[in-house]
Amino acid sequence: MAATKESDATQKVKDEAFVRTMTAMAYRKIRRLILETEWAPGFQATEQEVATTLGMSRTPVREALMRLQQDGLVSVIPRHGMRVLPVSTSDMKEIYEILTSLESTAAELAAGRKLTDDQLRGLEQATADMDKALADDDLDRWAQADARFHEQLLELGGNQMLKSVVLNFIDRAHRVRMLTLKMRPKPVNSTRDHAELVEAIRAGNVAKAGRIHREHRQRAGRELLDLLGRYGLNHL
Repeated sequence: MAATKESDATQKVKDEAFVRTMTAMAYRKIRRLILETEWAPGFQATEQEVATTLGMSRTPVREALMRLQQDGLVSVIPRHGMRVLPVSTSDMKEIYEILTSLESTAAELAAGRKLTDDQLRGLEQATADMDKALADDDLDRWAQADARFHEQLLELGGNQMLKSVVLNFIDRAHRVRMLTLKMRPKPVNSTRDHAELVEAIRAGNVAKAGRIHREHRQRAGRELLDLLGRYGLNHL
């Protein structure tokens, strides 16, 4: 009898671990579909339809949708499944205010850590990849390198809680940035700003690193909001 109880307990632990793994997989898959705009703002689907699309059962899908609702990417509608939330102009204004503040703090933290050339190599490579993508007129590849730069900057700041918060808001802005990427002037200023930021971090100049990145995010936010206003894109 004791052996049976132990076996049941072991199986329960395995089952729970399996559900957690499947939930994480469902979360990643749904998040990618949303961020890459394969599921556009306003897209709706029942829980069963989502599960069928992913080839999964409904339990991990349900848990994944609740996490995505906390991230601000979807609204879970009882008995009706989910709806992908749009991003409004006012949302983007607030998101860029948050990014400007918190990412500038990450840049200051990175500059204060006396990082080595090896530690900065990832930022330098991302910047070089951005330059090469611009030279090739490949904005999609530029955006990938830019995203890599920002994620590595947050990692180098050394504050994992700050990184987690900022990446959530970057995700929420990602769809709008990608949809408007080819409407904007060629982003040569961003690449230049990143190169200057790397040098400020290398020099350990905390104030300069924070200023460069603050001005970078402020300008990017203004350009994006002006673009949304010019084309009347109030919800994306």
